[in-house]
Amino acid sequence: MSTVTASGPGDPAGTARRLARCALAAAGGAVVVLLTALGSGGFLILLSGLAGLAAAAVGLWWFVAHRGLLRLLGAVLAVGSPAAVLALYVLGGVWVVALASLALWAVALGCARSALRRPGEGPRTVRGVPARRPLRPVLIMNPKSGGGKVGRFGLVERAEKLGARVILIDPERENDVEALARGAVAEGADLLGVAGGDGTQALVAAVAAEHDLPFLVISAGTRNHFALDLGLDRTDPAACLDALTDGEELRVDLGSVSGRPFVNTVSFGVYADVVQHPEYRDAKAGTAIELLPDLLQGGAGARLDARADGKRLPAQQALLVSNNPYATPDPFAPGAAQRPRLDGGRLGVIGIRVEGAVQAAELAVRGTQSEALNVLTARRVEVTTNGTGTGSIAVAVDGEALNLPTPVVCVLRPRALRVRVPRDRPGTTPPPPPLDWRRILRLALGNRPSARSGA
Repeated sequence: MSTVTASGPGDPAGTARRLARCALAAAGGAVVVLLTALGSGGFLILLSGLAGLAAAAVGLWWFVAHRGLLRLLGAVLAVGSPAAVLALYVLGGVWVVALASLALWAVALGCARSALRRPGEGPRTVRGVPARRPLRPVLIMNPKSGGGKVGRFGLVERAEKLGARVILIDPERENDVEALARGAVAEGADLLGVAGGDGTQALVAAVAAEHDLPFLVISAGTRNHFALDLGLDRTDPAACLDALTDGEELRVDLGSVSGRPFVNTVSFGVYADVVQHPEYRDAKAGTAIELLPDLLQGGAGARLDARADGKRLPAQQALLVSNNPYATPDPFAPGAAQRPRLDGGRLGVIGIRVEGAVQAAELAVRGTQSEALNVLTARRVEVTTNGTGTGSIAVAVDGEALNLPTPVVCVLRPRALRVRVPRDRPGTTPPPPPLDWRRILRLALGNRPSARSGA
């Protein structure tokens, strides 16, 4: 006996089923278009597309890892390969087929991701514990952060109207932000907050966690990654101050790298070596291009050995350790720059080891499945220089350049930080679910997979 379930506009299961069928139909259409065009260039489209992608990756590797003639050839190859493929499609008369196949595949991917999302899934706001208004809040503000957001948004005046004491950092001299926070606690502060970059946020957050005080994040930095993952408004830092009068409290993890706090990431290897140079702040791209050949090929950059819990990651060129894992290691995927949660109690680990142009091409074609990429989670990560456990290595902690003695150990303090956030805030966009075509097939046939499980 079978049961027929009506599906309409208000039926999430029916909508997911239709999207899954649309995804399969579009994917099948893309394949059919190529197969029917075999005689007129179907194989040409497929093979030349893959070859162009691999050639562009080789060119990019030559450009970043070499100087002189080979760098020039790399630039020509990186730019010329896609152009050559496009010209081949046009001259071969297969550009319409290629465009149709690509469009169908794009529709298939869009429908598949939409079908796998939970019904009604949109911006998500994690609800916290209602919080009482602080009596003696102290906010530390950097007037230069984010190109002058403190002044542009009138943060000092607004904070003082709400009863907060504001400590302005003097940008003309070196400031001990941690000492300022400790002094505020000694004088009776019952909340600490920061309007500044993530590195400054981390230092004050550690003091707040040590004294079990609530911590207020004001998104006045340049990128505000921590604020993004907390669901705060990054376009209007003044909105973060609403947490003083209408706030709630979240418990999140706080990272520690050899005793120094971090809220986002710790970077080792190539990126960490580049940011050590003073000229990087004013000329990021030019400095990186100038230094990368020595770091990647010339022996100037240290190779890293890491151990993430029980797994060894030998001779890595770059290593990223994050306070909870990011949604995906693919930088081009939707939601790649976001962490779905900040209270999972595990570090995210991404290691990269590219030995040459061939492996660069393999990474471009296979993406996250490449052997050049290691992606995992761990509770403890220990990093040393390749072949030795002594000395010191360059480290970028929430973007701040440091040198730390090895072994460098990264751990998390689960739910150690009480973050005060406005009750009314934008929230976070859930990351797209993993693209699983078996789940799409089951959905299209009318089966209900369990949420996120793939069952």
